[in-house]
Amino acid sequence: MGLELDVAQLAQLEKYAQLLRKWNKTYNLVSTPDLHQLEGRHLLDSLAILPFLNGTRVLDIGTGAGLPGIPLAIAAPDKHFVLLDSNGKKTRFLFQVKLALGLDNITIENCRIEHYQSQQQIDIVTCRAFATIPEILRLTEPLFHPETVLLAMKGRYPEDELASLPDRSRLLASHKLEIPGQDSERHLLAITFPPDQ
Repeated sequence: MGLELDVAQLAQLEKYAQLLRKWNKTYNLVSTPDLHQLEGRHLLDSLAILPFLNGTRVLDIGTGAGLPGIPLAIAAPDKHFVLLDSNGKKTRFLFQVKLALGLDNITIENCRIEHYQSQQQIDIVTCRAFATIPEILRLTEPLFHPETVLLAMKGRYPEDELASLPDRSRLLASHKLEIPGQDSERHLLAITFPPDQ
C-alpha cells in the first residue's frame, strides 16, 4: 500500500488487534466472521485513507471499535483524532486502547454526533459505514468550516447518495481503494460543505 510504518507502530497495531479480539467476546465490537479477516477488512482498510488526511484535527464519527480512527492515530502521531460514538461499551473499549497503546493524540467522546460541539476547528471528518453521505452532512453541518473535508468510506461507488448531496456541498475527489487480500469494492469520497453565508 506504499505506507511506511516503524517497528513501534506495527507493534501498536498488533496490540490493538489483540485487544479487539479479546474485548469482542463480551462487547461485540465487530461481527465474529470479521475477526478472521481483521487485518485486511479493518486495519488495512482504515490505513488506506492515510494519504488523504490533509489537516491536523480529525473527527471520526460513529467510530465503533475505533475504525478508522485508531489505526490512523497510530500511523499519524502528528495529527489529533477525536473518536466519537454514542455506544458506552465501545467508548469504554476505546479508553482501554488509548491507555494500553499510549495514544496521546486521541480524544474519546461518548455522545451522539448531533450533540457534539468542538472548541477547535475540525479539518477532516471521517466515517466508515455510518450513514448515507447526505445524512452525514446534515448531522455534521455545524462542525464544517470552509476548509473542512468529509472523507466518507464506502463500498460500491454511491451514485444515488452523491446525486442527493445538498446544494452547497461539492465532491472534491473519488478514490478507488485497493486493499491487499480484499476483493470487495472500496471507495473514498472527499466532500466539502462550506457554511451558508
